[in-house]
Amino acid sequence: MPAAGAIPAAWQRHGGWLAALAGAATVFAFAPWGYTPLAVLGPALLMLLWDDATPRAAFRLGLLWAAGLFLAGSWWLYVAIHDFGQAPAWLALLLLAGLVAIMACYYGLLGWLTLRCGPPAGAWRWLLLWPAGWTVIEWLRGWLFTGFPWLEVGYAHSDDWLMALAPLGGVHLTTLASALTAGAVVALLRGGWRERWLAASVVALLWGGAALLSRTPWTVPAGAELSVALLQGAVPQDQKWQQENRVATLELYRRLNREALGHRLIVWPEAALPVLAHEADDYLAAVGAESRARGSDLLIGLLRYERDGGRVYNGLLALTAGGSGWYDKRRLVPFGEFFPVPAFVRRWLRLMSLPYYDMSAGAADQPPLAVAGQKVGATICYEDAWGNLQRAVLGEATLLVNVTNNAWFGDSAAPHQQLQMARFRAREAGRWLVRATSNGVTAILGPDGQVAARAPQFQPAVLSGKIQPLTGLTPYARHGDWPVLALALALCAAALASGMLRRRARQPE
Repeated sequence: MPAAGAIPAAWQRHGGWLAALAGAATVFAFAPWGYTPLAVLGPALLMLLWDDATPRAAFRLGLLWAAGLFLAGSWWLYVAIHDFGQAPAWLALLLLAGLVAIMACYYGLLGWLTLRCGPPAGAWRWLLLWPAGWTVIEWLRGWLFTGFPWLEVGYAHSDDWLMALAPLGGVHLTTLASALTAGAVVALLRGGWRERWLAASVVALLWGGAALLSRTPWTVPAGAELSVALLQGAVPQDQKWQQENRVATLELYRRLNREALGHRLIVWPEAALPVLAHEADDYLAAVGAESRARGSDLLIGLLRYERDGGRVYNGLLALTAGGSGWYDKRRLVPFGEFFPVPAFVRRWLRLMSLPYYDMSAGAADQPPLAVAGQKVGATICYEDAWGNLQRAVLGEATLLVNVTNNAWFGDSAAPHQQLQMARFRAREAGRWLVRATSNGVTAILGPDGQVAARAPQFQPAVLSGKIQPLTGLTPYARHGDWPVLALALALCAAALASGMLRRRARQPE
């Protein structure tokens, strides 16, 4: 059935600007602003612009929408690369522009493909192809070319009913529900009465079902409550590694640790100390002895050097009465912890005296850390952007720990956006998650993904609280992303097949 509504002529003339502005406005759906309706309205406006476009115009509109989103939402990368990474401004801008261009291509290709091969305007396009296609590209951009899962629209729903879908299918199921709601907005504006009735029914079913699931307990207690303390040193990144500040930083964390003694588990942030682990043997032995005397176990973020292979790892050290153990970061930050560039580019970087250094990734299969009488599923910094990374340990882990160094981001939205992603990790797993950060946002997250306690940003702090170890597996912990991805791909295939059949039926014999 042809669409009942029509795109205003002014929208068609200025579609590019509207798409870019809609993408930029969608950023405000995420933390720290939290205007969640924009996570639906921003994509819905792009879909409206796509609806009457040619495939070529749809590609351009998708590019501009995503450019607005990622320029407005990822500008903090310039701060991290230039201000703290000491790279020249032109290189920081080039890397940021490259990221935006790659991300934008996903949305441009979605627009081109659906207009080139998909069904005409109607329910197949609005309620199947676009929502499912949106989910596939947001999953794909989180993994392809090292991946950048930031600003996936599902994350914007951390404070509404759709978050209750996370234990079922992870953030991608929430994304599918959000994109389906956006498609329903298009159907309500452009469809006939059948499409409008169908769209309203789908939205009511989605949101109503999520509301009913919102209080479902997916996991059960495993033993008594546990007292935890999280340390936040708030040492500025541009001062942390200066030789003259080393002693002061070591003493700061020792003082904060003494304030926290008596808590069963004390967690320090990522790379808390401005030394390699082997350079701090005496310091760590003294801090460990003080902690054991008060019944406290430690998790300390440290860089460690492996003499045999000459490798550097970003690690998390467990110091307990029973000994010590390490977790090494598995998923490294491109252009921060490793440089995915050819050898001739590396030679040029050395020639230009530009700073770069490759760390080594930890083993893919690492058991949970045994600490404070618990099995702890650990992630470091950027790793909490992927729900699948923690699934392997959830059969044993009774709580989750994330340590990060947010000092790289300055006073930007990035730490708040990363906290929002961590909230989904807690909800997907049905576990308490504690996250110790260098300068914020240090927080204790409940298994419902809500913030139970948080420390103020940019000041030294000890955040303490009690958490309940939990056991059991949510549906997402059992099956991961594949059921949602398979569903989205099947919906895309059905809609594309419908489009091909309709085009063939219209062709003269």
